Amino acid sequence: MDLRLILSILLCAEVSFAEQRVSPTTTTLPPPANHTTTAPPTSPRPRRPTPIVLWHGMGDSCCNPLSLGSFKAFLISTLPGVYVKSLEIGDGIVEDTMNGFFMNANKQVEEACRLIRSDSRLQGGYNAIGFSQGGQFLRAVAQRCPNGMKKLISFGGQHQGIYGFPHCFYPNHAMCNYVRIMLDKAAYLSWVQNKFVQAQYWHDPINEDEYIQKSVFLADINNERNVNSTYKQGLTALEKLVLVKFADDTMVIPKESSWFGFYTPGQGTTITDLQQSSLYIEDRLGLQEMDRDGKIDFLTSPGDHLRFTREWFINNIYKYLEPDS
Repeated sequence: MDLRLILSILLCAEVSFAEQRVSPTTTTLPPPANHTTTAPPTSPRPRRPTPIVLWHGMGDSCCNPLSLGSFKAFLISTLPGVYVKSLEIGDGIVEDTMNGFFMNANKQVEEACRLIRSDSRLQGGYNAIGFSQGGQFLRAVAQRCPNGMKKLISFGGQHQGIYGFPHCFYPNHAMCNYVRIMLDKAAYLSWVQNKFVQAQYWHDPINEDEYIQKSVFLADINNERNVNSTYKQGLTALEKLVLVKFADDTMVIPKESSWFGFYTPGQGTTITDLQQSSLYIEDRLGLQEMDRDGKIDFLTSPGDHLRFTREWFINNIYKYLEPDS
């Protein structure tokens, strides 16, 4: 199997921002000797924005200058003084990208927790932004690691999983059909679950019981096998959970998964929204509690997967990142 071909057909859409230039610091000269001045009234020092942790999506990496690397530069240039950590799972861009396909998601979350815990600049708390699968991975970080996450902003995450292979650059190619068959027929085989990241959030509503029993990642972080009180405490400790759905998403199937919606069990056409789901009604994760307390914001961005504009981000997301937010 040609690994480069697999990567090419799975590669998700990337967010690309033009690089921003940070304004130079203005230097104030001291007054001449023997010159007396009246000291101006003191004013509070401006607060620095809360540090930000980023986690990229499938087919991307922490530092790709055409995608998340550019987005990091955009944040730094428009939020003066902010510290941004873009999580790198592996040694370098290539390994980080490959791990997004082939490293067990649970091990990735463990590594992310270690990276956050070992960064002294994050110990006072941080906001997190996850793109695509990085959204549910960062949610797992909030649930599994008591690490000071304040707000989680998820762009096009698959919080209830996917049931349908994403759009393929070579729709009639035999390799696309092979991958579809693998997920349809073999997603819950042990070796597939442990090897292929996307299988770890594959959610088959036709075989709901098999999904709950055999999913090594998603069914666990969604408390679908057992209610882990630590997961619930970690999620409800967030100040805000921001869920961004893309109106014309062709990557996340169904797109409602970005808002914790999914196909009603037993079929693959009708959608059950979060508020009507057993996950919410039984409050297995604390989402009902958070919703009641006004801690969940549901946003819709126009366009396809991750295709938001800089203006949309500034108008809709900056309020969660600014110092007084």
